[in-house]
Amino acid sequence: MQIDSMMLALGLAAVSLVAFGVGWFIRSQLGRARLRSAEQQAQSVVEDAAREAERLKRDAQLEGREAALQMKQEVEREMLQSRNAQLETERAFQQKEAAFNRRVELIDKQERDLKKVENDLGAREQTVKARTGELDQLMAEGQARLARIAGLTPDQARLQLLARVEEEARAEITKRAAEVRETAQRAAEREARRIIVLAIQRYAGDHVSESSVSVVHLPSDDMKGRIIGREGRNIRSFETITGVDVIIDDTPEAVILSAFDPVRREVARQSLERLVADGRIHPARIEEVVTKVREEVEARIIEMGDLACAEVGVVGVHPELQKLLGRLHYRTSYGQNILRHSIEVAHLAGMMAAEIGMDQKMAKRGGLMHDIGKAIDHDQEGTHPALGMEVAARHHEPQEVLDAIGYHHDDYAGGSLWPVLISAADAISGARPGARRESLEIYIKRLEALEKIANAFPGVEKSYAIQAGREIRIMVEHQKVDDARAHGLADEIARRIEKELTYPGQIRVTVIRETRAVDHAR
Repeated sequence: MQIDSMMLALGLAAVSLVAFGVGWFIRSQLGRARLRSAEQQAQSVVEDAAREAERLKRDAQLEGREAALQMKQEVEREMLQSRNAQLETERAFQQKEAAFNRRVELIDKQERDLKKVENDLGAREQTVKARTGELDQLMAEGQARLARIAGLTPDQARLQLLARVEEEARAEITKRAAEVRETAQRAAEREARRIIVLAIQRYAGDHVSESSVSVVHLPSDDMKGRIIGREGRNIRSFETITGVDVIIDDTPEAVILSAFDPVRREVARQSLERLVADGRIHPARIEEVVTKVREEVEARIIEMGDLACAEVGVVGVHPELQKLLGRLHYRTSYGQNILRHSIEVAHLAGMMAAEIGMDQKMAKRGGLMHDIGKAIDHDQEGTHPALGMEVAARHHEPQEVLDAIGYHHDDYAGGSLWPVLISAADAISGARPGARRESLEIYIKRLEALEKIANAFPGVEKSYAIQAGREIRIMVEHQKVDDARAHGLADEIARRIEKELTYPGQIRVTVIRETRAVDHAR
């Protein structure tokens, strides 16, 4: 049993060895087969890779050749462009070089011509010097000969010649200046006359001057006693309340009121007329009537100022200035109502301003207010232009209006045209016929003063004031006053008249020089 078991084990071992050997053989065969298959696959892969590499190599070579060809073409194109640009630059350089060469040739030619001119000038200079020397010698000989003939030294002859030339030049300058002045004056007068005539034609103002009288007419001389009252109490009360002096003299049926303030005088006149008409004259009644009339006059003043502004078309005027304008209704100058005069000046200034291109509204405003200082010049010290300018500035009037008010009677050096415009309109309004009047005594004194001023100048033979003092004609001695001096004399006399006299409008100065040749036949 044990042997069988051993035999069985040995058999099993042998079988196992045989099976192991067979399995190992089979596995080795399978491994070799797999190795051969793997080798074949690897060789196939290597062959495919070689073929792919060869294909890629051919493709890369083709692409490289195409790229090289394109680069070659691009380089050739760039080289061609560069060659063309170089050729163009060379041509431009050649042109510039040719132009430069021509310029150099031109400069060389000019230098040659300049040298030739310099040589010619040098030769001419030498000739001129030689001739100058000869002329100097001839002039010296001629001067010596003239000195011997005339009996004068060269310095004396030179002084005489200079004096004669200076005299002739002065006469020529005076003549030319007079011609220029006459031409300019004619042109200016013609244009000014056109503007002024147009303004006068367009303005249709009243030609009758108003005046505030200070004479109260009475129904009978018995009324004078009632005005005086018992022991003079009525007249004293009247004078105290109104501030006006009552003059009762031998004038039949008239009482004279004297006061510097025209408004107070107007209040007194109306009050006295009402008292005379009523017949009841006593201190209480006088105070009642004067108070009522004063209120009416104040209201009338405000109304007149407002109407004046409305008539001219001026707006935005301060109420105080309107009140001062209304007070001008009771002020006169040479018989001319100042308020109507101011309205006339405003219209005339506006028309002339429109003609010369200035602000028409501003001109009217300045013309209306140019004499506003006359409403307060009896209460304050100073001239009416200065007072008017001050009160207008206090109420914020424009600078143009201030210039027109303050300088319409003066030579204004500030460069503004407003005073000149207002002055011209003022002169037109005051100088027209019937606008102003003056007493016979003042008129005669003015004529005498005109002739006296003219006769004071040397060379004046006679002088005559004509045309109601608007012109003075002066006869001069022709031996002492020549034509050139006559023009200067007229100007000097005109300036002297402006400085010393006061007169309305303007005065024409005419100098007449007459030469008479007289001989006798025997």
